[in-house]
Amino acid sequence: MSYRVPRPRTAVGRVAGIVGAAVGVAAAGLAAGVATERTLVRRLKADPADRYAHETFDKQRYDEAFRLELPDGTDIHVEVVEPTRPVPGRPTVVLVHGFCLDMGTFHFQRQMLAARGDYRIVAYDQPGHGRSGRLETGEYDLAVLGRTLRQVIDRTAPEGPLVLVGHSMGGMTIMAFAELFPELFGDRVVGTVLMATSGGLVAETKLVAPALLGRVGGPVLYMVSNATRYGGPVIDRARKSTSNVAWLLTRKYGFGTRKPSPSLVSYVETMNSRTSADTVTRYLRTLATHSRFPALAALAATPVLVVVGDKDMITPVTHSEEIVRRLPHAEFVKIEDSGHVVMLEHADEVNAALARFLESLQIVEER
Repeated sequence: MSYRVPRPRTAVGRVAGIVGAAVGVAAAGLAAGVATERTLVRRLKADPADRYAHETFDKQRYDEAFRLELPDGTDIHVEVVEPTRPVPGRPTVVLVHGFCLDMGTFHFQRQMLAARGDYRIVAYDQPGHGRSGRLETGEYDLAVLGRTLRQVIDRTAPEGPLVLVGHSMGGMTIMAFAELFPELFGDRVVGTVLMATSGGLVAETKLVAPALLGRVGGPVLYMVSNATRYGGPVIDRARKSTSNVAWLLTRKYGFGTRKPSPSLVSYVETMNSRTSADTVTRYLRTLATHSRFPALAALAATPVLVVVGDKDMITPVTHSEEIVRRLPHAEFVKIEDSGHVVMLEHADEVNAALARFLESLQIVEER
């Protein structure tokens, strides 16, 4: 009689098995309510009053699009919109998006600025987001994002004034940039716009994307944050099977209006879903440890606009209030009935604030 001696499981095997089992449990639990969720989502999407039902997202005019290769080999997707009626001395506006999103975050702001035609616009997808490449190894780091912003600027606007506009993690990227290159503020950077962001204490927020939490569950996220390379592909499959949950959570956590535009919710969820679980988990540690309040000192001598939605559940109003406390000269705009994606949900109000801010810079220059 012969028999096979079972091989001892390696640590890698145990972790992979735990992650796989947990994903299975999470997916099964979520699947139990799939029919109900599908019906609810279908009803919410069928809104005849949807203002953006016919909006064409992800299609913006650009004059130049290219791939910028970083020193580690990661390629960054960049787009430049040239002014149709350039005004000497006007700054280039650089748009820096947030976590699990892409340059489409600023859809309406870019649309407004392009229609005006008097500002040059630079937009790019952060590493691991949108059409930019992912890191092959290691974790993402906000200092790396700050250097990436510097390289985008060096390539697209090596001279002349700049206005940096950052949303959520994009605002944190600007803070990391300020920490690394404080000498550029007041010289090159003549204005900064911080939307729905934080200078620190991010571990206390719900910054982790609802798109991931809704599709795999908190316990899985915890394990994968320590074993991403074993579970990423499995998690992505689980995410796809529960997209209705993600849509509902994006609606809940991203928006503050009682009945947000279903088209906007779908657009944000589409951006979320493009970001792989591997990329999400590799960003978690740097976001959770983000603390750059001292870096705000670099912004003290230049105009600053801080924008936040009063119902932001991801980076709450208190975080913006703390930034303003440290930068008392900043203009503070709090928008009612708005959540984390304030620049999409209340585009008209954000556009008006942004336009006023840019015009105020021209007044300062003229003086």
